[in-house]
Amino acid sequence: MGLQRLSNGPARSLFTNQLPLYDFLAPSLIYLPRSSRRVRALSTAPSPSSSTSNPQNAEESHTSNPFHPEPRGGAEAVAHTSPKNKPLTQAQKDFLSSALRVNQAGELAATLIYTAQTPPIVNSHPHLRPLMRHMHDQEAGHFKTFNHLLSRHRIRPTAMYPVWSLAASFLGWSTGIMGREAAMACTEAVETEIGTHYNEQVQVLLEMEKEMKARGEDMGEELRELLKTIRRIRDEELEHLDHAVENDSKKAVPHEFLTGVIRAGCRGAIWVSERV
Repeated sequence: MGLQRLSNGPARSLFTNQLPLYDFLAPSLIYLPRSSRRVRALSTAPSPSSSTSNPQNAEESHTSNPFHPEPRGGAEAVAHTSPKNKPLTQAQKDFLSSALRVNQAGELAATLIYTAQTPPIVNSHPHLRPLMRHMHDQEAGHFKTFNHLLSRHRIRPTAMYPVWSLAASFLGWSTGIMGREAAMACTEAVETEIGTHYNEQVQVLLEMEKEMKARGEDMGEELRELLKTIRRIRDEELEHLDHAVENDSKKAVPHEFLTGVIRAGCRGAIWVSERV
C-alpha cells in the first residue's frame, strides 16, 4: 500500500499537493466483504422529511385511503425507491455494514490504546500531555461518531468487542511502559493501517458514486455524508501518524519488528471484525 512509504518521514509533507487529500493512495479495486446483515437505513432515497412539507396533511392522506400500505422501514424502504433513487445492491449493503462495524471497533481500540499509554508517557514526558490528550479526544470523537452510525442503521458491533478491548488496553499499556519511542512506534503502526483501511473505504464509496452517476442515479445525502465523514476521520488519523514520526517513533528499538507485529495484528483484527 502507498501508506507504507510513510516510514521515511511525516505523512503530511508527502501529500500537500494532492486533492482530495490522500485519495490517490487507495487501490482502484477493493474486495467487498460478505455479511449476513444489511445496512437498513443507508439508501439513495431522499430523506423522509423531504417527501412532504406538511406531516399532518401526509397523515390525513394516508388514513383516508384504506388501501394505502403501511410505511416501510429499514431495508424494505431501501428496496422501494423511485427510479432516480434505486436501492443499493447487496454487495454495497454488505460493504457498508462491515465497514461501519470495523470502523467502530478500530476507534474503540485506538481510544483504549491512548488511554493506557497516557499515564506512563506523561509521567516521564510531561510536555507530551497536550498531544496525548488531543489524540485521545479525537479518537473518542471518532468512536462516538461510529457508535451513532451503528445505532442509527441498526448494525451490530463485532462479536470480538471484548477481545479487542483487552488487546488494545494491553498494547497501549505495554508500549507506554517501554517508553516514548515505543509508544509512538505503536501509534505509527496503528495509524498507518487505519489510514490505509479508511483510504480503501473512500475509494469504494467514490466508485459507488461514479457507477450511480453513470446510471443516472443520485448517490443520496446519507452516502455523501458518510463519504465526507470517513475522509475527515482518515485525515485526522494520519495527523496522528505525523505526530508519532515527529516524536521519534523511528528510534524505537527494535522499530521494524515492533511496528511489523502491531501492523499484522491490526490487519488480522480488521479481517476478523469484517466477518464476525
